[in-house]
Amino acid sequence: MRTPLQTPQEIRQQIWRELARATQDRHHAWRTPVLATVGSDGLANARVVVLREVDVAHQTLRAYTDARSPKVGELLREPKAMFVFWSDRLNWQLRARVVISADTSGPEVQARWQLVRQSASATDYLGPVAPGDDLEPARGGITSTDAGHHFALLSAQVLEMDWLELSRDGHRRANLRPDGWRWLAP
Repeated sequence: MRTPLQTPQEIRQQIWRELARATQDRHHAWRTPVLATVGSDGLANARVVVLREVDVAHQTLRAYTDARSPKVGELLREPKAMFVFWSDRLNWQLRARVVISADTSGPEVQARWQLVRQSASATDYLGPVAPGDDLEPARGGITSTDAGHHFALLSAQVLEMDWLELSRDGHRRANLRPDGWRWLAP
């Protein structure tokens, strides 16, 4: 087994730097992680989201979504979820186990909506049809006539992370928790 080139603390800091960078760099692979939740049928449900904010001090990740999206209902029923990130450039996989709050109102939601409403993505939260609804009106596809926005803020508190580095020199894997670190078999 090779000697790690970085200390656990250096790796932890680099992970958070990469997460923060992903919110600023549209081409960063970690900008669009997979978010897995427990579906209404009790099975896993996964989809790609856009990582919008990272709060390193509070170890929080944030994404935006349509409040009518099925994932909001799933998170209200079961707030435990997982983000999965992959970066070809780094050869890193990161799985972040989180607890997510889905907020559809309040000062934090309104502050972010004021910024989003001035962007091209505002139309994503203004449409009359909920995500996943049938588009054929005869089948009941138009479900909302509300003229307001449907913006929701997903705030994910990171509970632990599983970091995997793939390398020709040998793979490395570690489990990071707020209170410690363990090396794992890759």
